[in-house]
Amino acid sequence: MLPYKRSKRIGDLMREEIADIVMRRLKDPRLGFLTITSVDVTDDLKIARVYVSVLQKSETGKTLKILNSAKGFIRSELRKRVRMKVLPTLEFHEDESIEYGAKIDDLLRKIKKEGENEGS
Repeated sequence: MLPYKRSKRIGDLMREEIADIVMRRLKDPRLGFLTITSVDVTDDLKIARVYVSVLQKSETGKTLKILNSAKGFIRSELRKRVRMKVLPTLEFHEDESIEYGAKIDDLLRKIKKEGENEGS
């Protein structure tokens, strides 16, 4: 079994803290309902890719723009909560894994349905 990587532990901690900062400290009324789904930190700990899922897909672009414009504030709040010599640079991205999972689920249902039709 591989050891639990430091970058993974830091990513998990940052996900919790960024979610809390966005929910409690970022007072932007334009932000709709969003979820910080994961944070991937590079092995050199220089970049943190923050993946965001937005309830209304039409609002995703606007939400990412708001988060990217507020990343200085989010990073300064994060610095107060996470003790690191150098805090990774934040990059906000849309999390497409939920949509991808739904597509795979649909494909599996179609395959199952076709198999049942052939068996009849």
